[in-house]
Amino acid sequence: MNTRTKLAALTASAFALSLAASVAHAQEDGHMAPDGQERCYGVSLAGENDCASTGNNSCAGTSTVDYDGNAWKYVDEGTCEDIATPYGPGSLTPVERP
Repeated sequence: MNTRTKLAALTASAFALSLAASVAHAQEDGHMAPDGQERCYGVSLAGENDCASTGNNSCAGTSTVDYDGNAWKYVDEGTCEDIATPYGPGSLTPVERP
């Protein structure tokens, strides 16, 4: 195998691995955000979450407390951390809530 062929094979392999990792991360729990939206943790009222990372609920509508820090709701991209709750702003990652 010549150098050019090896370089092409390595480049193709790197691209394939990068793409696979990207898809795996986006679908790590089977949920992908709709276009123009992102997950926002700690902003949903009880029973109004889209899903959760861990804890007392597993998916849509199963949160039993308001502003559960493990439960997330889809919101427009760029707005999550501007959403005010009694416990502070929304978060792009799970957050501790009292």
